[in-house]
Amino acid sequence: MTYASPLPSREFLWDVFQRVDKDHSGAISADELQLALSNGTWTPFNPETVRLMIGMFDKNQTGTVSFEEFGALWKYVTDWQNCFRSFDHDGSGNIDRHELKTALTKFGYTLSDGIVDTLIRKYDRAGRGTIYFDDFIQCCIVLYTLTAAFRQFDTDMDGVITIRYEQFLGMVFNLKI
Repeated sequence: MTYASPLPSREFLWDVFQRVDKDHSGAISADELQLALSNGTWTPFNPETVRLMIGMFDKNQTGTVSFEEFGALWKYVTDWQNCFRSFDHDGSGNIDRHELKTALTKFGYTLSDGIVDTLIRKYDRAGRGTIYFDDFIQCCIVLYTLTAAFRQFDTDMDGVITIRYEQFLGMVFNLKI
């Protein structure tokens, strides 16, 4: 199953970029990006998800996204949107516990029901047992980042690691999440 979308034309991206760049600085800030993104639920995008995305695509560490970086960000959000829609089986605009478990299983994660419940509680901003599109992105980014950090220590790939407390703290505080 693929979720990759083709990159739109440079002219289209430039038009979108200029509309998002409200202060005409030539770069998109987290605040500008948050205003431009939509959950499809009339709720603002989670600021933490926006911060994570800016951090992923801000190659020169300015805290903003240039036009050159914007194309990759656009593709990333579009691919996540296509992925989200494919798992939102009831078309509700959010993902429930069952849909999240199905998505994470398709991504290769074997997680207990207890962990899936924990993820729902952590990323359910509305308190309804579901997560919005932006929170789904954040959940997946955090899960991926934590898994990658764990795998650095799980050299025999048995799902068990032994680390010292300071190694654990170093691992967690050095993550870009």
